Amino acid sequence: MKRKINYYLLILPLLALFASCSRDVFDEYYARPDYLEDPIYQRLEELGNYKNFTALIEKAGYKDILSKSGYWTMFAPNDAAFTAYFQENGISSVSQIDEATASKIVRYALVYNAFREDQLSDYQSAQGWVKDNAFRRRTAYYDGYQNKIVNGTPMVVVDANRNGGYAFADNNNKYVTYFTDEYFTAKTLSSFDFNYFYPDKEYTGFNLFDGGVQQADIIAENGIIHEVDKVSLPPLSIGKYLEEDNAKGVNSKYSKFYKMLEEHLVTYVFNETVTTSYKNFTGKSDNVFIKFYNSGLSFSPNSENYLKEADNDGQSDAFTMIAPDNAAMEPFVRDILLKHFTMDNLPLYVFQDFFNAHMVKNAVWPSKAASYDNGLGEDLRFDFNTNIIDKKILSNGFFYGSNVVQKSNLFYSVYTSAYLDPAFTLATRLYNSTEIKQMISNIRNKFVLFLPSDTLLRSLGYNYDINSSQWVYTSPTTGLSVSGGAASSRLYRILYNSIVATPNGELDDIFTSSGIIRTGDLDFPGEYIKWDHGKLYAAGNEVAGTVVNIVGDGDVQQNGVTYYIDNLLGFTDRPQGLEIKELAEIPGSQFSSFFNYLKNSTLYNATTGAIQGVSLGTSYTFLVPDNAAIARAKLAGVLPASDNPSLQGDKDKVADFISYHILVNATASDDGLVTGLFETLRKDSFGEKTYVRVESTNSPRTLSFKDATTDSSIGGNNPAANYIKASSNNLADRSLIHLIDNYLTLPKIQ
Repeated sequence: MKRKINYYLLILPLLALFASCSRDVFDEYYARPDYLEDPIYQRLEELGNYKNFTALIEKAGYKDILSKSGYWTMFAPNDAAFTAYFQENGISSVSQIDEATASKIVRYALVYNAFREDQLSDYQSAQGWVKDNAFRRRTAYYDGYQNKIVNGTPMVVVDANRNGGYAFADNNNKYVTYFTDEYFTAKTLSSFDFNYFYPDKEYTGFNLFDGGVQQADIIAENGIIHEVDKVSLPPLSIGKYLEEDNAKGVNSKYSKFYKMLEEHLVTYVFNETVTTSYKNFTGKSDNVFIKFYNSGLSFSPNSENYLKEADNDGQSDAFTMIAPDNAAMEPFVRDILLKHFTMDNLPLYVFQDFFNAHMVKNAVWPSKAASYDNGLGEDLRFDFNTNIIDKKILSNGFFYGSNVVQKSNLFYSVYTSAYLDPAFTLATRLYNSTEIKQMISNIRNKFVLFLPSDTLLRSLGYNYDINSSQWVYTSPTTGLSVSGGAASSRLYRILYNSIVATPNGELDDIFTSSGIIRTGDLDFPGEYIKWDHGKLYAAGNEVAGTVVNIVGDGDVQQNGVTYYIDNLLGFTDRPQGLEIKELAEIPGSQFSSFFNYLKNSTLYNATTGAIQGVSLGTSYTFLVPDNAAIARAKLAGVLPASDNPSLQGDKDKVADFISYHILVNATASDDGLVTGLFETLRKDSFGEKTYVRVESTNSPRTLSFKDATTDSSIGGNNPAANYIKASSNNLADRSLIHLIDNYLTLPKIQ
């Protein structure tokens, strides 16, 4: 019988031989290269001067992690650093450092991703590396769950990790701050900026907080080591720094600032998802609350993530808070914040504004403090040489303690008189919805504010309907109502004409003098009003025969005075022709000759008093030649002999004459504010605009008008027309009416 041969048995040894050879090739190809450095933990052991730190790594449970592959930057404190740490903390060896502290030191020394020294100054943006634009990196340390007593109740709390929000996958990791020559050079900073925070330390060109980097770029298999000569514990966040200061009791510097922030702009919100995670992690059954700061603040003082508009934006910037100490807060709260309010009924927006005035969404380097704006858009009004009493670089930004409160526009201006008084909420509401707030709250510009109370506004028909979110005006005489834009426009016009720019103290003698003055600011002029020994008149008051009285001595602020008034500075919607008519009807009036031509002209509507081409609500200046000037104009043939001519040519001549004496889009007075060439109502035969030159001075008070024929270089001989002060500056709808001592000659077509 033939035996059957099993060929598979013959092949198996060969396969085993080949497999053995293949495995050797595979292992050789993928084996760890001989030139590769050991992982971070082993490298620290090899180097020999990190015995204390490696002991802490083991105690913190990070030996295994740092002995494997990875991608880390380790700011490793050497043994000399620990010798100093032991002395500072009254211990003798690393064995006396507990596990929790060991974990803090190790995890805070550990930065995600490996960075050489020359990379640490660069910002990892979404678009790529931005050179020399970073001074911070995210570490492996975070606070996590915290046990607190909140209003007497024990709570488990986690901090918000966004400004006004919370992201569940984010542990709110703390950042480490370092100082490099590359970053300082790019930002034009210097050792001054380092020594401002650390006056007794040396800036070396590469510092981790106040420690120096002794050796950089020590390569390891799983990252890069930078040797430092200082042990760094995780700094507090800005919010925690204030909290711990408050816990000092009588020794607290900022407890008044902290308590106002905590009691009015902080909420603790139960979160089921975070609670479930906590229970799974700890096995405990406590509910977990997220600590939120009000979303109206510039930033959350407990968020470690900067703005998070980009994932790594915390590398390139940080927050800044400047906190007034208790000595500064006490008089501010007493004399300004609570002058008319109690702390319980102070509006929420006031708290938001106050803290935003002391918050900056940037890291404020001391040498460049003047270049930053606070959360209200104001420059920082602190002297960093004399006002800053405390300087800290914390985990999420810079903290400065101050011996003064920010001289904020909102709390030291005439706007403050309305803003911080519940009797003036209607005026404040309108200010806040327009440019008026920004204008009158600028403490660098001087103003006088005439402020009507809510009671006064409501008595005269103005109110705000909360339910429909719109303004309402009901006429006290007719009972007719308008709402929305029509009502708010009326009130805006009144309140705008209750504001006077006074750069040179123009109304300092308001109770002992009289005069006329333009309202609004220099860029956006209002209308003119008059004052007479503490009494005020606008055009509407003169028409109605009413007066506005100043009540009391006024509220002196940083940028002027607020005067409280018992009536509104009203406007008129009467056509200006009626105002000229009234002036002409005064016995012996010098306006009469001009008006006789006007009333018979093609421009005048005898029924309404309207002048053709003149629109209500637009600025004008009316120049009325006196009777003698009109007589000279007739003799010169500039006007027809009759003030009621029948020929069309003479009618046209009268219309041209009147139109040339009306300036458009400008209200000129004897205050020096309006000078130069200004358009008139008249157009020439080609439809082109014609102009009159206005010359005005404030000291002495002069006002004159020149037509083209006053220019001697082209043979002109018509003298300038000067205003007659005693009969000028008559108020009308957005207009002034002046009596002048000459007429203006129409320019000849060349």
